[in-house]
Amino acid sequence: MDALIIFCVIVFWFLVVLGLRNWSVYLNEKRELLVHVSDVTLVDGFEKKEKKRKQRAGFIDKVTKYADEFADLGQRINFFSENLDVENWLKKSGNRYELSVARFQGMKMLFLTIGFFAAMFFFILGFPFSQFGLILLPLAGYFLPIIVIKQQVKKRQEAIRLDLPDFLDTISTSLQAGVSLDQALREVIRFFDGPIREEFTRFNQEIDLGVHRERAYRNLLDRNSNEEFQQLIKSLLQGLKLGVPVATTFNVQAVDMRQLRQEKVKELAAKASPKVTMVTTFIVAPVCILMIAGLMLLNMIYGENSIFNLLNF
Repeated sequence: MDALIIFCVIVFWFLVVLGLRNWSVYLNEKRELLVHVSDVTLVDGFEKKEKKRKQRAGFIDKVTKYADEFADLGQRINFFSENLDVENWLKKSGNRYELSVARFQGMKMLFLTIGFFAAMFFFILGFPFSQFGLILLPLAGYFLPIIVIKQQVKKRQEAIRLDLPDFLDTISTSLQAGVSLDQALREVIRFFDGPIREEFTRFNQEIDLGVHRERAYRNLLDRNSNEEFQQLIKSLLQGLKLGVPVATTFNVQAVDMRQLRQEKVKELAAKASPKVTMVTTFIVAPVCILMIAGLMLLNMIYGENSIFNLLNF
């Protein structure tokens, strides 16, 4: 029976890993198909996805409007979430749900209140350890928006880092073919989805509205903290002042960023080796030793050549 349980657990996790892998393959193939359709039909393949995002943002806006009632209280109780920090987080996360600083601060207090009433409900019903929930659930509600927004910032900047070299190669090729920078940006961003698309779409909109190009570049710097992206924008600013050809700037930056990506991968691989060794040393090896020792002990007690048989018990 024990062997059957272990076998079922192994099969379960194998199927979970296989399912995640197939889901990842599906998402990649879907993305490639959208890009291909956009290229062939000259239609924005990500337009439908963008509409879904806007609909989701509208739903979130309706739900979070109740946080406005707690905005003043949230701005006074601003532990680990000063207004300047919140404003910076919202900028660098893309602010997909169009939250204001006041509404974000109100969301903390709204979730804190929800956590408190949920803890009181569990406490009245007599759930185990519910007395600890009177403290933990309100704290979890308070810190939940802070943790989520920080994770969004990290995820967004990482997405920019991954898409940037391909984006630069495509822009560089377009510029070398004689296309202007603005026209190249408008055409190329149709084939990208995510932060790169959002940032340069907003950049083009600012240019169309008459914002000076240098100011638009600096707005890009303010909204993003990714080192590679900031290096690109600073190079464009310098090239704008010195008159360096834009195509050369994009080409050089693409090569440099691919080298930086390779170095980053090597660095992560070097950091992974000690972690794997630690897991093997402190988890895998002791478990294997305990399993072997346990089997030996059971064999000594219940096996054919057990101690009891040798002593004729």
